[in-house]
Amino acid sequence: MTELEKMYNGMIYDSHDEELGKELKRSHRLCEAYNALGVDDEEKKQAILKELFGTDDFGDYRTMDKPIYIDNGRDIKIGKNFYSNIHFHFSGGNTVEIGDNVMIGPYCILATGVHSLIAEERRIKIDENGVTHNYEYGKPIKIGNDVWIASNVTICGGVTIGDGSVIGAGSVVTKDIPPGVVAFGNPCTVQRKITPADSIHQRAKK
Repeated sequence: MTELEKMYNGMIYDSHDEELGKELKRSHRLCEAYNALGVDDEEKKQAILKELFGTDDFGDYRTMDKPIYIDNGRDIKIGKNFYSNIHFHFSGGNTVEIGDNVMIGPYCILATGVHSLIAEERRIKIDENGVTHNYEYGKPIKIGNDVWIASNVTICGGVTIGDGSVIGAGSVVTKDIPPGVVAFGNPCTVQRKITPADSIHQRAKK
């Protein structure tokens, strides 16, 4: 089994594996190129995003304000009508699935990797050939349809966020969030269900 296969299966894997390292550098180079483009370079931006995520289907209003910081772009699947504000960061370690009509605020992190709590296990090791090794594992993240994630939110590996939910600013999401609720806090907890009274036409009057 390759280190990539171990990673996808939630097993302990060597994050300094050569194959994984090539993909990491590929993604980082594409992010650097994307972040260097100007506000009017939309066609070039879309071309880079298609290459970054390994798909020809990155249209239908999929927009990411720069800068972006993404490890292993091919590990992310993004639905239609997607928007992320500045400093969108994916820290690799497993996969991310994002549904349709998702909005992500500035300075948000999707962190799928998990390191050991034991210091000796967490240290980078060097073998007799001078090659470094770093062992960790990861858990996937799933974000449903019609989710709004506000600014400065961290979503940890293993979390699923249900359709239509809203994650408030500054939250650290460590557990699953059900559909149709407002949740916030550190750790993030469900506050209440979303109701018709939350309509923008009602709340903007207050």
